[in-house]
Amino acid sequence: MIKIRKNVPKNSIIYLFIIICLNLKLNVQYKNYFMNMRSIFFTILFFISFFNFSQINTPRTSPASELTQIVGLTEIEVQYSRPSKRGRTIFGGVVPFDKLWRTGADNCTKISFSTDVMIDDKSIKSGTYSVFSIPSKGNWNIILYSETDLWGVPKNWNEDKIVFQSEYNSTKIAENNLVETFTISFNNLSNNDVDMLFSWDDTTVSMNIDVPTRKMVGKNIEEVMNGSPSSSDYYSAAVYYKQENIKLDLALEWINKAIDMFETPRFYQLRQQSLIMAANNKFSDAIETAEKSLKLSIEADNQDYITMNKESISEWSQKL
Repeated sequence: MIKIRKNVPKNSIIYLFIIICLNLKLNVQYKNYFMNMRSIFFTILFFISFFNFSQINTPRTSPASELTQIVGLTEIEVQYSRPSKRGRTIFGGVVPFDKLWRTGADNCTKISFSTDVMIDDKSIKSGTYSVFSIPSKGNWNIILYSETDLWGVPKNWNEDKIVFQSEYNSTKIAENNLVETFTISFNNLSNNDVDMLFSWDDTTVSMNIDVPTRKMVGKNIEEVMNGSPSSSDYYSAAVYYKQENIKLDLALEWINKAIDMFETPRFYQLRQQSLIMAANNKFSDAIETAEKSLKLSIEADNQDYITMNKESISEWSQKL
């Protein structure tokens, strides 16, 4: 008995059956029966092959796009379709003023946050939302909507599903820098926030998104420091505080501990120590440490750190 696995493609089963029928030596009494069966299966095969090969794939007018941006410790993902101008009038034409727009094409534009975020001082829970907008002359209303399985604008708009709505000024783009294809992008990225831009034709709109990086990192630092922190923990926490320009006295304490714990401090570690010393106005100590970093940088032939250390030593020397 021949056993056919369930996951074998249907076409393969048909081909197998035909081969068996063609090669088996059949008894005379069954020959006509199987001849008819072969005719039937050839006919079925013809139609299946016809439909399989008659499917034509063409590109979408507004190609789909995905955009992921890490902001601090938060991942922001955008899924949208990108229509192009193609010589048309966009705002006030293809996209009517003062009408709800899907902010793209085809399926509604979606945005996902891996953590809670803040937009215009309003807390937005982690999750996925549809992005709708109402473009007007001079400003846009941007809306986050809880329903996401949508093609375009919902037929039955539900105010209760509005998670966020706020008005933003739109900015005109220079004539020599027009945006042919609708673009969502991120700019002015920091550990704590980012600007989300909507740009098409001669118009761009910016929406700022705040992320809870300081809160998350602060909680993590507290948990680690209450345990048994390593030299790397002290170093990472100190550098983070210096980057954020917060708790600089604690940053100095921790960077000094880290350097003391390192068996052989590297030039980039000493560089960070010198920067934190300078941030605490301890310029003599900063210069001394920068000179150590400079020496190791020369030995490592790292031109970037050689230049940075020389510039810092010159700058801090003027503050003594």
